[in-house]
Amino acid sequence: MRATDVKDVTVRVPGSCGELLQGWHAGGPFLVTCPIARYTTVRASVTLSGFVGLGEKSRRALQLYLRGADIEKLPFGMRLTSELPRGKGMASSSADIAAVLAAASHALGQPLAPEAILRLAVQVEPTDAVFMPGIVCLNQVTGRVQRTYRSLSYPQLTIFDTGGTVDTAACHAEAMGQEAHPWEPLLAALAQGERRLAEAATQSARWNQAILPKDAFEALLQEARACGALGLVAAHSGTVIGVIWPSQLAHDAIAYRSAKLAQQFPELECLGISLMRSGGIEIL
Repeated sequence: MRATDVKDVTVRVPGSCGELLQGWHAGGPFLVTCPIARYTTVRASVTLSGFVGLGEKSRRALQLYLRGADIEKLPFGMRLTSELPRGKGMASSSADIAAVLAAASHALGQPLAPEAILRLAVQVEPTDAVFMPGIVCLNQVTGRVQRTYRSLSYPQLTIFDTGGTVDTAACHAEAMGQEAHPWEPLLAALAQGERRLAEAATQSARWNQAILPKDAFEALLQEARACGALGLVAAHSGTVIGVIWPSQLAHDAIAYRSAKLAQQFPELECLGISLMRSGGIEIL
């Protein structure tokens, strides 16, 4: 391919605030995505040289793609920037991989479908499929999508970091074969309005305390509910917790109550307010 045939493209993929649900069900691991309006952005252009900002995992995924497409060398450079901190359970690696693969394939004029990106991504690591449209329930190890939610409530979340970092792949390995819980009612509850969604996410996060405990979880839940929150969503293999707010609450009211919670829990770092959203790949 000649450089003149290359398209200059910019792609962004959302990160996450943990997972709405995650555990062991029907003989295998699963998670339900929780995409948010914070992004990894990748630009591919002949005006760029090298691969700036790409981490080890996104480079490995890119090599898998190039090998499968029988492409020896890309005729353009790439630059990756991200709003997502590493090792926190905010799908930074999954967003990076998806954005790199989407940008490279679009620049070559042969865009990969999200399903193809998922098949490549799971060869690198257990994958949070924030790049799949809607909200998806999937086996994060094999990449098999089990169900898709197209019209859920998308509440605002205040994100708190409990500190430190977590090796996501190692955490997934430790959780393999964990105790099975009654997941079907929670999977159904996600589509039954924001209050039921929050209840399901809170229960999943509670069950996960036995695997990756967050010391402030119960106290934060109590105080958040006292402030009018619906519940909590957690990174099951990370360090963040999201406070789920009702949709009728104005942003200013959420900001005020979030600041109050931050004062009550000085050991937690408030990472701000973000809107939960549908997953997907956006071409800018």
